Amino acid sequence: MRYISTRGETQPLSFQDAVITGLAPDGGLLLPETIPDVSARLDEWRDLGFVDLALEILPLYIDDIPRETLEELVRAAYGTFSHPEVVPLIPVGDVNVMELFHGPTLAFKDVALQLLGQLFEYILSRRGEHLNILGATSGDTGSAAIYGVHGLPEIDIFVMFPDGRVSELQELQMTTVADANVHCLAVQGSFDDCQNLMKTLFADLPFKNTYRLGAVNSVNWARVLAQIVYYCYASLKFSARPPATFFVPTGNFGNVFAGYLAKRMGFPIQRLVLATNENDILSVFFNTGVYQRGDVRFTVTPAMDIQVASNFERYLYYRLGEDSERLRRFMDDFSSTGRAALGSSARDEDFAAMAVDAKDTLSVIRRTYESHGYLLDPHTAVGLAAAEQVSATGPKICLATAHPAKFPEAVNKAVGADVAHHETLEALRGLPTRRTVIPANLDAVRDFLASHARR
Repeated sequence: MRYISTRGETQPLSFQDAVITGLAPDGGLLLPETIPDVSARLDEWRDLGFVDLALEILPLYIDDIPRETLEELVRAAYGTFSHPEVVPLIPVGDVNVMELFHGPTLAFKDVALQLLGQLFEYILSRRGEHLNILGATSGDTGSAAIYGVHGLPEIDIFVMFPDGRVSELQELQMTTVADANVHCLAVQGSFDDCQNLMKTLFADLPFKNTYRLGAVNSVNWARVLAQIVYYCYASLKFSARPPATFFVPTGNFGNVFAGYLAKRMGFPIQRLVLATNENDILSVFFNTGVYQRGDVRFTVTPAMDIQVASNFERYLYYRLGEDSERLRRFMDDFSSTGRAALGSSARDEDFAAMAVDAKDTLSVIRRTYESHGYLLDPHTAVGLAAAEQVSATGPKICLATAHPAKFPEAVNKAVGADVAHHETLEALRGLPTRRTVIPANLDAVRDFLASHARR
């Protein structure tokens, strides 16, 4: 399997090279040359556990790591999870909540980043190379990435986050990690500022090559690949009924895009319902065909306070008939004017989309706790709000993206009681922290990397 860029101006790469490269040199995002059709194999996979199913799916995309070695990496990655099923499905009323937060940082990002950390270590140690990872986070990606690579001699990691715009506990998960290879940068701006700084530096090829920059954000194909597996796993649990509909809280489009690929592979998925907060650029697009940037609104769901979805380009590539030239025109229009549109309606039978405001988010948390004794984090509540409003003929699966204890202020406010706790998080309070505050400009990030990155 080779990997190509959405922009069409990068030579095809092997899987290992795709992992190390992150963002393609032409500024595009990497995708497999083909998407395997596995519809004929679903019956034999129906009763597999999550890890065993991953060991069937991942080799379809990874042909340059021996099968036995890949199995070791996968089992090591998911051996860090506290639940034996890794991603259990919990009935909550008429919705099945898939808990993706049983990894070391209590967020769905662990599913991909624990595996990515294993892949980085394997590839870099074999090549005798060092990598400086540059990431941007709206909360959970940063800590999950840090926990995936902290202490590894082959890697230094630099994580940018919007100062004051992530939860207290999310910040503590990053800044209390004492390993010398971890660098936390509190950027005086929004997450979109952080993401734009990251993409601009990756587009500066001489700088990227000089400082050996790599990516852990979902621009890295391995992140999306790991997430495909839990859609496949969950969809097979309900195969005797009509196909499942997934309700996905999303801001950067990476999570829901993994479900889109699982559906294209032939797994029984009826539809993907994309649920955003008040930063509704994605829901507006799927309902009108217009992709238009607005001002970032800061909400009770900070991981979704995003106006530019970095993975949306991957979906557009397929939506535009895998035509890189058309894609470049679309992205150039958006980059220069903040607005781009398809020539016809963007309605897609694979997707539905809606926005959920903060009032409804808190209301869903309260009602779900009162009715079912089940506690939601605010982001998962956005997905469940969509599940309450969108009909489906088959089972409904809502992705639970974080443990509620990561957002105690919003959760406790909604419930009216001090209920959002987790011992892992409580242990962080009072620990020494390390972070560097920098302005949201390119020179500041470039200077910090030049001073601290190992070449």
